[in-house]
Order: sequence, then C-alpha cells, then structure tokens
Amino acid sequence: MKTSAFAEVKFVLTLIGLGVDLVSIDRIEKVYDKHRQRFLRRILTAYEEDTFREKGSSMVTLAARYAAKEAVLKAIGCGIGPAAMNEVEIVTSPGKQPQVQLHGAAARLADEKGIIKIAISLSHEPPLACAFAAATGKPK
Repeated sequence: MKTSAFAEVKFVLTLIGLGVDLVSIDRIEKVYDKHRQRFLRRILTAYEEDTFREKGSSMVTLAARYAAKEAVLKAIGCGIGPAAMNEVEIVTSPGKQPQVQLHGAAARLADEKGIIKIAISLSHEPPLACAFAAATGKPK
C-alpha cells in the first residue's frame, strides 16, 4: 500500500494568522527621498540595508520589503506598534524562497501565539509591490 509523504509528520502546523499588504512604490520612494537613512533604520535590519545597497538601492526592492514586513506583522496579529518593522527580517537567497526571521518584540509576540514558521511571498509590478504572509504553528 502506498503511503502519503505526510505519514511521517509527527504533528501538523495550524494556520494561526494571515497578512497581506500592497504598497505604492512611488509612495515608498517619496518617503525614502525625504528621510533616507532615518527611514532605512526604522524599517530595515543591518543585513537588509546591506542587501538594499547591493541591489543598487532599488525602490522596488525597498517597497517589496516594506510590504513584506507589514504582511508579517499582520500575520502575527499585532500590526505596527507592538512590534517594530526592523524586528522583522526578510532573508533572501538567489533561487530560494524568502525566509522570515523575527527579533525583539515581534519574536516574543509570535512565540506567545505559538507561531513556529512564517511563509512569505513577495511580488512587484510597478507601480505596486505586495506581500503575503502565513503564520503557522501550534496555538497556545
């Protein structure tokens, strides 16, 4: 008898939260042009800021990361306020799906809700960038 690949799973993760965000690339560019370093420090980790500069300070990249962070915070269930945008890190590698790493209050809030993993998808088609996040885990 053929068995499913899921037969080996010891537990199944439950969907705990969803988040989606859509941003205007032009709006992000206007804020960046006005506040530059202050804006970057507020929303990006050091790793993300390096990535942003390596990609030629692309506004499309910045807008997609902004949308991703908003989507993750929504999936955690807190939005901006209880956790800062720079506590959500989007780690990218060529040819691989982006990964989410949480720090500080964002990590604490996710842990309190039993969130183990956050899957994320980013997309952009000027003039817009969007992201979708799904938080899964074992609810507490």
